[in-house]
Amino acid sequence: MITLYGSGPNFGLPDASPFVTKAETLLRMSKLPFEKALMSFSKAPKGKIPYIEDDGQLLGDSTLIRWHLEKKYGIDFDQGLSAEQLAVAWAFEKMAEDNLYWASVYFRWMIDDNFRKGPVNFFKGVPAPVRPVVVSMIRRRLRKTLHGQGIGRHSADEITAIGIRSIDAMAAYLGDKPFFMGKEPTGIDATMFAFAVSAICPLFESELQRAAAGHDNLRRYVSRMTARFYPELREIAGCEAAA
Repeated sequence: MITLYGSGPNFGLPDASPFVTKAETLLRMSKLPFEKALMSFSKAPKGKIPYIEDDGQLLGDSTLIRWHLEKKYGIDFDQGLSAEQLAVAWAFEKMAEDNLYWASVYFRWMIDDNFRKGPVNFFKGVPAPVRPVVVSMIRRRLRKTLHGQGIGRHSADEITAIGIRSIDAMAAYLGDKPFFMGKEPTGIDATMFAFAVSAICPLFESELQRAAAGHDNLRRYVSRMTARFYPELREIAGCEAAA
């Protein structure tokens, strides 16, 4: 039995982390039996989530998890895709993970109103007397991380413009297709779904969120993916499940 470790359902999403949602969706696509558990950073092989335990082996990073499932279990998440389609899928995946993700992190963690509605809840287990100090320290560290990554060097308007460019690209390529590469879901849909629901999540208000929610085809796409792979849920990120 594979165990997937994450932070747990939050904010109306399968997991607060889009990378965990990506890994969970891949597991659901694979039809392999798995269970979910709350993470421990001290146990995480890469020091982050998601990570899985499979026959005693710990493996971190959503992309490496996917490769592990493909190699060990012979799963072809991209059956029928051409070399050109695989290249497009990889480019969109990296755009979402290395660009859109950091824009979303900025609006969740660095905007005070959004932080109080969401991430602050991660610190409930910290003793009250020291909680403000810990929260302040973690946010300072994250601000440095954003600065080091590059997105934190920009103004809020510039970050918005960069994030919206990614959202618009996703919506434009999806078009009227049922799934990202065509009639049937493939591996890239685990990533695009995870980052679409993260961007659309109505809890975190920003121009980026409004731009994502304003693309009707992205909302319909989330509805289809929810109905297909999360049939136990009525909706995700405010998008009702619909075939």
